[in-house]
Amino acid sequence: MPPLALIAGPTASGKSDLAVRTALRVQARGGKAVVINADSAQVYADLAVLSARPTEEEMQGVPHCLFGAWDGAEACSAADWAAAARTEIAAAHENGVLPILVGGTGLYIRTLLDGIAPVPAIDPKVRAEVRALPVAEAYVALSREDPERAGTLAPADAARIARALEVIRSTGRSLASWQAERTGGIGDVVTLRPLILMPDRAWLYERCDRRFAQMWRGGAIAEVRALLARDLDPALPVMRAIGVPEVTDFLAGRCTEAEAIGAGSQATRRYAKRQYTWLRHQPPVHWPRIMLDNSPSSNLIEALLHD
Repeated sequence: MPPLALIAGPTASGKSDLAVRTALRVQARGGKAVVINADSAQVYADLAVLSARPTEEEMQGVPHCLFGAWDGAEACSAADWAAAARTEIAAAHENGVLPILVGGTGLYIRTLLDGIAPVPAIDPKVRAEVRALPVAEAYVALSREDPERAGTLAPADAARIARALEVIRSTGRSLASWQAERTGGIGDVVTLRPLILMPDRAWLYERCDRRFAQMWRGGAIAEVRALLARDLDPALPVMRAIGVPEVTDFLAGRCTEAEAIGAGSQATRRYAKRQYTWLRHQPPVHWPRIMLDNSPSSNLIEALLHD
């Protein structure tokens, strides 16, 4: 089966740099490689700064795909991204190129490898009725109509309760039933070479703080001004990305610069912590978890390229 390298890690862990180093090693051996983005913020063209998207200099001439590929006015779902990633991976294999998937968005990676539940489009009327319910009332309804799912959710988990309730009302089947029919995954048709970066948390959090401060000085304010000028729906993912609400509050005079930087840094650390937890527990146990301070990058690259 054709190979697929995967470098996953929390934000600010240095995974993009490792991906480029790996691609350069492939090139030095006479091969070709392409880096494919698996980060849900770096997909948006509007977030070059606040997503820490690799610059041309950082790419070092290595081809990169799906970075800045979506306009912020269009939400990129996990299914949307997985479809695009499958296309890029297939093209790489057809041309004898090693695809190197890099990112930290667990839902994206899981959808690509394991597939996605083929839930039909929800009836707009059903969705509107469900979303209008108070969360307590929706939870009672879900407990009656899909008690198994309700038993797995916290009574205040509004988003997941609404999703489960709208699915069973619109399709007549529970969400669990649909999820048992995952389709489109490529995990069983590639030779996966995964590597999960698990850096020391203190080191990672310091990197998060330093990077957000650099973003602030390096164009984040202008980037958010441009976003706000587009008058996009505030519910879009691009408008809720880490840094956008914090810069928006600063521009609106609702907080000081120091407060905005502090809030953005804290949001980044919290996100890194969630990614760290997901990467520790969700991927298969045989995927190698690497503490960066104990593993020179050359050893990590060799592990990815080992047949």
